Amino acid sequence: MIRTIVRRLAVLTAATAALALVATAPAAAAPTLNRADAAAGWLARQLVDGERFEVVFDGVAYADQGLTIDAVFAFAASKTGGSYRDAALSWLAEPGTLTGYIGDGTEAYAGATAKLALAAEVTGADPAAFGGVDLVTRLRGLQATSGRFSDRSAWGDFSNSFTQSLAVIALDRTAAGAPASAVSYLAGTACADGSFPLYLEQPVCTGDVDATALAVQALRAAGDHVHAYGGLTWLVAQQQADGGFASAGVANANSTGLAAQALQSSGRLLAAAKARTFLRGLQVGCAGAAADRGAIAYTAGAFDPATAPRATAQAVLGLTGRGYADLDAAGSSPAAPTLACP
Repeated sequence: MIRTIVRRLAVLTAATAALALVATAPAAAAPTLNRADAAAGWLARQLVDGERFEVVFDGVAYADQGLTIDAVFAFAASKTGGSYRDAALSWLAEPGTLTGYIGDGTEAYAGATAKLALAAEVTGADPAAFGGVDLVTRLRGLQATSGRFSDRSAWGDFSNSFTQSLAVIALDRTAAGAPASAVSYLAGTACADGSFPLYLEQPVCTGDVDATALAVQALRAAGDHVHAYGGLTWLVAQQQADGGFASAGVANANSTGLAAQALQSSGRLLAAAKARTFLRGLQVGCAGAAADRGAIAYTAGAFDPATAPRATAQAVLGLTGRGYADLDAAGSSPAAPTLACP
């Protein structure tokens, strides 16, 4: 009798554990023909332990919070991967992960703080209480009287145009909005041809596709359409015949993804459509290895798994045309879709 009871308890325990596993495991997604959804699904399946990205240097794996946030943005843009998004946010909020990215307060990195604050806003988390840190207050505290957002670090200031644009976008989404001085500073960094440089306050102003695409989105969000228009005009002129945009002379998914979302959200629909065509041309289709299908290569040629995650993350936003200022994860499905193949 006792043995029978023990066996029944064992069966019941196993069944309960199985139900718990089903309840917490990411839901299976039906194969999709949607290129952006398939790309986001591939990206989700590359996360280490389903929660983070890492970078390996000299055989040692280090946390890559920035790329993990890029994946969160991609999931929001495609409205997929909700369970992976939640796991990533939980990981990002862990004390060691958080301080290793934005600093401990004494050390404080403006670009990282702005990017994480934006991720919190996009996903419905509270940027004023993320992992016990008020990201909004800390970010505002990193603004100089000039309007520029800068790092507070013993190692130097590595802030750049991306920092300024992300800060403007993140703060514009708060109730108080972006400081006018921050918007004016960003507008004032424009080169004579309307483009925006990556590195600020340099002797020679050199336009950069990525920096311009992000600055255009920030300025439009903050209401400065004049300087945004100049950046857009320059951006369209940089588009290559195949629809791609180049960085360091190489047309690639990262730059094209950023440009595409800026163009689409600004109403440059034809240029945005050409950019999406270029991005789809870099996507691994049904002829590729099953494990790579849906991924987007950094550039044309051999598929490189080392660069594909970041390329795919930024390309997803270009494929959907959703810009950072309006990105919203609400209504996302929990699963990671796969590319439909015969």
